[in-house]
Amino acid sequence: MSDPAISLENVNLTLGSGEARAHILKDICLDVAKGETLALLGPSGSGKSTLLMAMAGLEAPDSGSVRVAGRRIDRMSEDELARFRGAHIGVVFQAFHLIQTLTALENVAIPLELAGEANAFDRAQKILAQVGLGPREKHYPAQMSGGEQQRVALARALVANPSILVADEPTGNLDQGVGAEIMELIFALNRARGATLVLVTHDEALARRCRRIVRLRSGRIESDSAAIQDRENVGV
Repeated sequence: MSDPAISLENVNLTLGSGEARAHILKDICLDVAKGETLALLGPSGSGKSTLLMAMAGLEAPDSGSVRVAGRRIDRMSEDELARFRGAHIGVVFQAFHLIQTLTALENVAIPLELAGEANAFDRAQKILAQVGLGPREKHYPAQMSGGEQQRVALARALVANPSILVADEPTGNLDQGVGAEIMELIFALNRARGATLVLVTHDEALARRCRRIVRLRSGRIESDSAAIQDRENVGV
């Protein structure tokens, strides 16, 4: 794969300390192409969320390399990483992580304000309209439903027009109907922008909507549908 959006080579990552220290990711090698949609699938404790966090620079590997947009993010300082992530990576979590004392508009504008963008609120208004929350921009998180809060979180992740969107169980705190609406919105916005999408999920049907599925078990890649397709294409 030439010039991938994300590239991990021999990544090992441990969490915790002392007797509680656990080896979560084990010798992970993975390339994600630009514009690809990839699902990370696996049972609880398989390492899929930790792998996503490593891709986004939110967890640092103990060894190996993590490249995003051609840059070694595992070698960046915290300040460098924060600036890089703000420009290139949008993150959507299962928990919405909105600031309760700020309105929807203010929550979405924050990444742009931190980057020194002069038109932060204008851009925030536009993306809130795209996720269907234009009339709710002055509402606080406590005044919104779970689905509305996740739309705000999605707008915040996309407001800087990142080339990569990572989402960790983004419908986990929502009921089935609202969750389906949020996923339709994520896929639609991602298609319109041509961004790379990496999605952590335990839902097989949702994973199959992605072009590629990587299955993890016990911190290792168990299977990769792209590799299977490659073998089929060459008749192996």
